[in-house]
Amino acid sequence: MRALFWLLTLTALAIGLALLGRISDGYVLWVIPPWRVELSLNLFVLAQLLALAVAYLLLRAINKTLNLPRVVGEYRARRARLRDERAAAEALRLLWEGRYGHALKSAGKVGAGGTASSAVLASLVGLKAAHALHDPERIAEWLVRARATASDKSDWRTARLMIEADLALETRAFDLAQTALNELTPKERRQISALRLDLRLAQGRSDWAEMLRITRLLEKHKALTAAQALPLRLRAQRGMLDGLQDEPAQLVRYWKGVPAAERLDLPLAQRAARALNNAGACAESARLIEDYLDDQWESVLLEDYVDCAGGDVLGRIAHCEKWLHEHANDAALLLALGRLCARQQLWGKAQSYLEASLAVAANCAVHIELARLCDQLERPDEANRHYRAAADCLAPSQAHPSHPPLSGR
Repeated sequence: MRALFWLLTLTALAIGLALLGRISDGYVLWVIPPWRVELSLNLFVLAQLLALAVAYLLLRAINKTLNLPRVVGEYRARRARLRDERAAAEALRLLWEGRYGHALKSAGKVGAGGTASSAVLASLVGLKAAHALHDPERIAEWLVRARATASDKSDWRTARLMIEADLALETRAFDLAQTALNELTPKERRQISALRLDLRLAQGRSDWAEMLRITRLLEKHKALTAAQALPLRLRAQRGMLDGLQDEPAQLVRYWKGVPAAERLDLPLAQRAARALNNAGACAESARLIEDYLDDQWESVLLEDYVDCAGGDVLGRIAHCEKWLHEHANDAALLLALGRLCARQQLWGKAQSYLEASLAVAANCAVHIELARLCDQLERPDEANRHYRAAADCLAPSQAHPSHPPLSGR
């Protein structure tokens, strides 16, 4: 439509000029003695227009010629920028493909005359590729280059700091990782990717309180699923318990603050109970195990329940007898009852519980307890029989060799 408009306009203008030229009878007279030039007005106008056109073209040609060095320089710079951008993109692709040596070569092709973005991208790719190749010299070289191109005033500063922290964590250089993360602004430090790095740093430094805090924060922001967060939380809880082994009061207080779902983790409960036993806090340990077993039955905890020599032994016997109504054929529970009764010198009950445990499942520990009980009751024959049974149980390879002796020839 626009082309048709201009065509009609130019046609009308041409027709108008042709009509104007036909009705114009003026002339132009030039007198330069001894010469005299007389031209029609139409020819004079056309000559003026032609002269203007020639002058314009001549001036334009002169301007182009004078600007030619600048144009050539801009063309070369543009080609260099395109070449650097292609090299940086190629280096990034090779890094993703795991071809680290080729990625380093492509990153090295990016010159200083390219764009800032391509130079920074190449330096960061080169740093990661050199780290993947475990080349300390090239790591140091590319790190200097990355810090120069992605300086504190660059838009790439945060990306460089995150990469520095990530690579430092991979080499367990926790102080360097901490330094890089500390340079982030508070807002940047709250980003999910930065929190993940903080989590790895806390885990590497065994900073269990910080690890627990960050894990819960990531789970809250949906950056970790419940299945992913649970092992991390439990690992941090175990570390916290290990640090409180010599402080039973604080350990009990801390255990009460552990969420109910995490208190049902068997290794965590075992660790807490053993820490309390080692600290001599038998009552607190027994209460912890009783609360756990009332909610969830795990007979492996009964060994820790019996091990602590102090506390209310009669109360523990009563609690075990209550559990016995629900778990009548649990050999570990019967063994625990036998050991507790023997500790209180309730010899008859101890023997009956131990023999019942042995009837449910043969166990070396039961034979040993029965042997000790028979020693206390001055029944050496029975004690020796149980000691021999325990020895056979503890050393099956000696009692029953799996390979017959070689026959001599």
